[in-house]
Amino acid sequence: MVTLAEVLELTVHGMGFELVELQQSQRGRMLRVFLDKPGGVTLEDCADVSRQLSRVFAVEGIDYERLEVSSPGLDRPLRGERDFVRFAGQRAEVRMRGPDAGGRRRFVGRVREVADGVVTLEVEGQKVALRLDAMERAKLVPDV
Repeated sequence: MVTLAEVLELTVHGMGFELVELQQSQRGRMLRVFLDKPGGVTLEDCADVSRQLSRVFAVEGIDYERLEVSSPGLDRPLRGERDFVRFAGQRAEVRMRGPDAGGRRRFVGRVREVADGVVTLEVEGQKVALRLDAMERAKLVPDV
């Protein structure tokens, strides 16, 4: 049996988009799909993907009440090494699962390097190496 995540990934990828995130309500009745593509996502893109997903869900027998499709926004989540590489040079906020030696869990800085499962952020003029597998969550911080 094919999972919801697999159906989403295949469908949106086939349409030229990246699946950034899937959020489900507790009982899975409401689905939020966040997608991206080079150059950004338009309202028309969201409508096209929503129509296509509705058809695919009907064929696959995926039961839901409400579907929302949108871009991840300016503070998009960073999900892995590929995202950090793509957004190198931009500001990011990273929350670690546990504190470092100084008791700090939250870091905000510019993404400088990504290699071998480690992201290097420049935080207040200092380089800080953070392991991807120890991150709780990460997202872009828009420059305003």
